[in-house]
Amino acid sequence: QVPLVESGGGSVQAGGSLRLSCVAWGGIYDRNCVAWFRRRRAEREGVAAIWMLTPYYDASVKGRFTISQDYEKKTVYLQMNSLNPTDTAMYYCAVGCQYGGNWDETWQWKTWGQGTQVTVSS
Repeated sequence: QVPLVESGGGSVQAGGSLRLSCVAWGGIYDRNCVAWFRRRRAEREGVAAIWMLTPYYDASVKGRFTISQDYEKKTVYLQMNSLNPTDTAMYYCAVGCQYGGNWDETWQWKTWGQGTQVTVSS
């Protein structure tokens, strides 16, 4: 079974909202380290994370996106509001970290989902 499964992506017009979900299976969930990344070009870039139980956001999404989790359900969410075309990307969740460096460094994260596509039209 795939350890991380994302859902909630889709197509939306600018100004709209989407809520992404990521369910973890197989005992990999670590509530101290959960994150969302996205890939708009070649590299994955950090969007938001709960790192040592503190939320962090990339400057480009701060105030518009909210990361949250339900530990009992082993699920992490990304509420995305006021979407604009620059948010168009494949979004990935990540769980479990190396506890060193910065939250937005991809090498930190142990397990990745397969991604869910978000497309925002103008």
